[in-house]
Amino acid sequence: MPSSTLGRRAALVAAAAMLAAPCAFAQGADAFPGGKPVRIIVGFPAGTGPDIVARLLAQKLSEGWNNTGVIVDNKAGAGGLIAASEAARAAPDGYTLMLGETGQLSIAPSTYSKLPYDPKKDFVPVSQVVSADFALLVNPQKVPAKNVKEFVDWSRTQKGLFMATFGAGTPGHFGAFMFGDALKLKPEAVHYKSTADALGGMFSGDVQGVFASVGLAAPNVKAGKLAALATTGPARAGALPDVPTFKEQGYPELEFSSWFGIVAPAKTPPAVVARVNADILKALKAPDFRAKLEDAGFRVTGTSADEFSHIIAADTVKWGKAVAATGFKAD
Repeated sequence: MPSSTLGRRAALVAAAAMLAAPCAFAQGADAFPGGKPVRIIVGFPAGTGPDIVARLLAQKLSEGWNNTGVIVDNKAGAGGLIAASEAARAAPDGYTLMLGETGQLSIAPSTYSKLPYDPKKDFVPVSQVVSADFALLVNPQKVPAKNVKEFVDWSRTQKGLFMATFGAGTPGHFGAFMFGDALKLKPEAVHYKSTADALGGMFSGDVQGVFASVGLAAPNVKAGKLAALATTGPARAGALPDVPTFKEQGYPELEFSSWFGIVAPAKTPPAVVARVNADILKALKAPDFRAKLEDAGFRVTGTSADEFSHIIAADTVKWGKAVAATGFKAD
């Protein structure tokens, strides 16, 4: 057979292969997950905010995937770093995802000199799922303030202002710093080992304020144990509708939140990322799912992959400035 004919046949075969590859790939994405279990890694213990979101999401995704198993795998420890490290090394096929949060993806790069993973290079954002706004809480039996201005004025008459945190290097820690910076105060952060310990400090009067997630704050506020002076979201929190935001009270710079969202290992096929994103957004439109998340104190978001990427990047800059100003290092 003439060499020219062989060459033409080879070219035709190569072209057919190139055309077939995207079709096969698209079919694979359409078939995802194809009955194979999907794992969502969570860096925090059962019963915590991230775990609650992951389990609710896993149930809804499983329903949408013809009851394919979606397993929540808790890899608690080191502020979520253990989970992120494992997720970063997972096969990039869509069958291992991670419910990432602000600390792992936007704060850790500034607090750690060397991370066992690179948030930017090792993950591809899929979708932000929820945002968790914070509430500034005081003990009404100890602090005679009903709004931010009254709290600031009262604080300036005291020998010091002590703000509780649920741990060094957390959004509540740096939120307390941003609060002090915006209001020309110098609060001293008191780091507690657990939520229960921090609330105990609030009840005893050892500390005068704390930034707690709205989900945690709401039951204590409704029970009259603590008073909420402001929330940090762009709008009032559904669980605390009578509490004005910092922005409403004249402090727009104090708008910050924590968030939870799905990320996948880098190099996960774009079509699979798009499929998971679409299914997350579909799940978030379900009234029952939204209601459960909102009842838990979360603000339901749901974003495109690109939007989530921009959120992670912007928060890395925002929190990075706060970390740099405090000089805090986790290692």
